[in-house]
Amino acid sequence: MASLWRAAMGSWTQSNDDYDGVEFWTNPERTGWLTKQGEYIKTWRRRWFVLKQGKLFWFKEANITRGSKSRGVIPVANCLTVKGAEDVLNKQFAFELSTRSDTMYFIADSEKEKEDWINSIGRCIVQHSRSVTHDEILDYDSRK
Repeated sequence: MASLWRAAMGSWTQSNDDYDGVEFWTNPERTGWLTKQGEYIKTWRRRWFVLKQGKLFWFKEANITRGSKSRGVIPVANCLTVKGAEDVLNKQFAFELSTRSDTMYFIADSEKEKEDWINSIGRCIVQHSRSVTHDEILDYDSRK
């Protein structure tokens, strides 16, 4: 699972540079509690997640302010799929987020929460993969 972070973020670093100016504390696209498996120690931990502007942040606490430090962030544009994973984990309300090289698993509190997260992250993947493609096309066109 550590390779998911490296694939999604290039390397695992936690600094304000990871935020790319995203003001995660105001008007997020989605927030809520999810349980996720640790990157190195494979225990399941409950974290507060914030989805905003193509980034999925997580925190220990739900009270998020400008001064809050995220425990991690995933650039969703680097992810390929988000789908249910109850059969994989044998856990109710589980879903997975995958890159080309790895998969990260989450557990929601209910079926509705699971579906809402899958839909929100899925929309985000589509929106941000389109913008990356559009930017790449513009970059390519400028080199002609």
